[in-house]
Amino acid sequence: MIEQALEEALAQCRLTRGEFSELLVRLLDYGVICRDESQVETVLYDRFQRCEQLIREWLAPLGLRLQHDSRFQFIRVYPPGAEVPGMPDQEEPHHGGFRARLSQQEVAAILVLRVEYDKALREGQVDESGCAALSLEALELGLRNLLKMSLPDKLAERKNLLKKLRQLRLVQFAGEETESLAEIWLRVRPTVAHFVSEETLQQLFDGQPQEEQVKELEQRITPNSEDHSLFVGTESD
Repeated sequence: MIEQALEEALAQCRLTRGEFSELLVRLLDYGVICRDESQVETVLYDRFQRCEQLIREWLAPLGLRLQHDSRFQFIRVYPPGAEVPGMPDQEEPHHGGFRARLSQQEVAAILVLRVEYDKALREGQVDESGCAALSLEALELGLRNLLKMSLPDKLAERKNLLKKLRQLRLVQFAGEETESLAEIWLRVRPTVAHFVSEETLQQLFDGQPQEEQVKELEQRITPNSEDHSLFVGTESD
């Protein structure tokens, strides 16, 4: 009966089983799909719009929640128990078995991205897609001023950090193959405003010692500073 119901639902969405499977696998692998990221994600996002309700029905029994921002055209899936800005908390117990913790460096960079994005938003310095430009130098300065931290010293580690931020669909950038990252500019996506809650952002300015702040915010950053193990791809298209 399930097989028949799926085939009927896919027919109504004008999708094949292979197309539906490709969309689900990509969404669970990366955790997020942004229409303007690549040609692949443009196709998948448009496909999602034809079967959004069906995707939600398949994810709901797993305790996964879906966030669809039609204005900025992105989809993000959250693991069970995650804090999701603008959505009620789940009451079901969860033990984090699906999750792999983000590093302190990654958490710190994400917090600074959110702060800098809010600043650009207040000043009207965002483009038609809601993105804000940020130099790597400004990211470094923000880390020092807000958290008394800095970017990794080694070039390879800096590149890995930027790639992680891109995998989470929080930034776009080009030029990572160069020997120096000094000239790289980040395009900070509006997704960062959904990734970090207002409550978490407020904690950044509550006067705690910086090191304790980052450790505590690791527990609170959406989704609880942990990323579903299925939700992180290795490379973006």
